[in-house]
Amino acid sequence: MSSSLTFLGSLPPWRSSAPWMRSLTRNTHPDREYVEEADKASMRIYEYLHFLNTNVTLYNAILKAESEGVLLTEEAQRAASTLRIDFEKGGIHLSKEKLDLVNELNLKAAQLGRKFNENIMTDPGFVDIYPASRIPKDMQHHFKPIYRSTPSASEEIRDLRDQRREKGLQITTDSSTLSSVLKWVSDAEVRRLAYIRGNSVPSGNLGVLDDLIRTRHELAQIMGYKSFADFAIHPNLAAKVDVVMSFLLDLSKIVRPKADEEFARIRDFKRRVCNEKSLDLEPWDEAYFTGMMKSSTYDLDSSVVASYFPLSKCLEGLKMLVESLFGATFQMIPTTPGESWHPDVIKLSLHHPEEGDLGYLYLDLYSRKGKYPGCAHFAIRGGRRVSDKEYQLPIVALVCNFSSPYRSSTTRLNYWDVETLFHEFGHALHSLLSRTDYQHFSGTRVVLDVAETPSNLFEYYAWDYRVLRTFARDETTGDPIPEKLVQAMNGARNMFAATELQRQIFYSLIDLTLFGEQPATARDTVSIVADLKRQHTSWKHVEGTHWHTRFNHLINYGAGYYSYLYARCFASTIWQEICLDDPLSRSTGDAIRTKFLRHGGAKNPSDLLKDFVGDRIIRDCRGGVIPDISSLCKELGL
Repeated sequence: MSSSLTFLGSLPPWRSSAPWMRSLTRNTHPDREYVEEADKASMRIYEYLHFLNTNVTLYNAILKAESEGVLLTEEAQRAASTLRIDFEKGGIHLSKEKLDLVNELNLKAAQLGRKFNENIMTDPGFVDIYPASRIPKDMQHHFKPIYRSTPSASEEIRDLRDQRREKGLQITTDSSTLSSVLKWVSDAEVRRLAYIRGNSVPSGNLGVLDDLIRTRHELAQIMGYKSFADFAIHPNLAAKVDVVMSFLLDLSKIVRPKADEEFARIRDFKRRVCNEKSLDLEPWDEAYFTGMMKSSTYDLDSSVVASYFPLSKCLEGLKMLVESLFGATFQMIPTTPGESWHPDVIKLSLHHPEEGDLGYLYLDLYSRKGKYPGCAHFAIRGGRRVSDKEYQLPIVALVCNFSSPYRSSTTRLNYWDVETLFHEFGHALHSLLSRTDYQHFSGTRVVLDVAETPSNLFEYYAWDYRVLRTFARDETTGDPIPEKLVQAMNGARNMFAATELQRQIFYSLIDLTLFGEQPATARDTVSIVADLKRQHTSWKHVEGTHWHTRFNHLINYGAGYYSYLYARCFASTIWQEICLDDPLSRSTGDAIRTKFLRHGGAKNPSDLLKDFVGDRIIRDCRGGVIPDISSLCKELGL
């Protein structure tokens, strides 16, 4: 799974392109004045959408259209139904007193979510490490140098002139930096200090999260639901909390034996490396020792792998993929004055020789100060049917944070960056290739537990040798990437697949439990998360830590994180049933486009999946729907 943010949350009923554009501006524009104006525009748009969402005349018009049977197409009927449900999620059908309270609680929840994310940004934590030599030399330039005075002799009384300054390094423990430290630093004590500090901030979010849980729970109860999780999941494919919980618990039981085996292998490897037979395996050991095991087993050198993936070649690979699958080409087109927000941004049209332009894609791929730090897909404008002869073409932006080329050097991607690029590209294609009558259903505007399916599907393309050999070439000789190297990369990727799947199940259970039914006597979130970790992972909880206080998916996907696992199962089945035999064929592309991508959210999601793959891709469960997990189990050897 990538660390992307894809802005797929449920929009209010009256969806315009404006919220997406101001989100893009706020997250990418280098001019602070533009960012501040986008913030102001955001508030004005929020106020206007609030006016529309509480407009009883509009709501009654929807009810009338549904009752009088004037909606002639299935998509129009679905649009009306979806709009009505969205209106009612905002409480429009309630008494004025309750509606006012719902509006107050929604505003409070939004403010708490913003505070949660602000705290993550402003309080990443740090540890001071002395001496600097405890950090690998090739990492030291990433950290702030610090100094302390140390005596130069052993006498009890020393002259200040005999003291010298010892150099150390201050490590900021934001998620990205912490990940690098845990993977590459051999000093176990440094890893321990960094892990504990990085997983103990921001402490202010403990209170923010408690307030958010109470606020969302009160909101859900006013709306007639037992919990916020029930309220959030009801419109989705899963439909019920019990359905999701059953899915997660079953998957947890299935993966546990293999995850325990992987844990034992990592522990035994650590004991051999450290030459101590009784050493315990700690959470701060995982990334370091699994990295060593992958490298030693598969003889992988990350710099060799990266040499096959300069960014320019990866972009050529995406263009090739689109042409092979869909018969379409990306063509660079100039931007008009004031259209682009940074000189690095390029604009492409997706063009089909028979259908003409299909949509437009902006690429903003390099990191810079003040830019959103992850990778994201922004839908700037959705597609819609304007008339029988005119279609409003979709416009999207793909934003990443790859290292900028220094002078004449080439930007090379590590392989997880390649996977992330393909993941976000899957979202972009969903937006560009959908052809819905209503913008309300354009592209990624689907039920939450289906939304990540195209992005997960295109990750498979990033690991398939038949795809990689078309663009991944040695910079010097031009030779395609060796098949043995791709096999090794896949072997390393799957070496601890059960552990990674177990982690995602654990994250989903945290999300579902915190926003589920609230006990009569409130429990602190730290103990809830600790218990879930002990029950559903092979790893111990470290007392005093509270990793979940910077798990921002609790804000963006409240009670919806399980959707990543749903999408993972759907994508695995689609890959094996539709794509695996000939992933680059036009027939494969036609199936992906005409049976899945083109429908966006306009088609009932169960029908969409079954018509694409077959009935077995989903199963009915207690009044909701769960994915068939057999393809994923086969893929992971479970």
